Amino acid sequence: DVQLQASGGGLVQAGGSLRLSCAVSGFTSDDYAVGWFRQAAGMGREGVSCIVIRDGTTYYDDSVKGRFTISSDNAKNTVYLQMNTLKPEDTAVYYCAADPLNRFTGNWYLIYEYDYWGQGTLVTVSS
Repeated sequence: DVQLQASGGGLVQAGGSLRLSCAVSGFTSDDYAVGWFRQAAGMGREGVSCIVIRDGTTYYDDSVKGRFTISSDNAKNTVYLQMNTLKPEDTAVYYCAADPLNRFTGNWYLIYEYDYWGQGTLVTVSS
């Protein structure tokens, strides 16, 4: 079974940094994509970033471009989201999700693109 485990959330002041991790298990090859989503209180879940493990292609929402960086350590089967220059509006529960490439349509920002989800990790940015 495919499983994802997100970690690394916490409380940080505006302007600070955090690195989230998503440990992925259960895939037998690198033919999958991992996305990060976030959900603020009372809001819908929105796509933040995505990486295609096979070739390293990355995607970002405009709201985080230049501040967040997604990367993968394929040896550790872990995807990271480095978040810099955090803002109070980045406060949310962050989730990672995975999709096999044979089902990936490229609409990385849509929640129904992904078959597998991890539990969330809370990021709180104080002003």
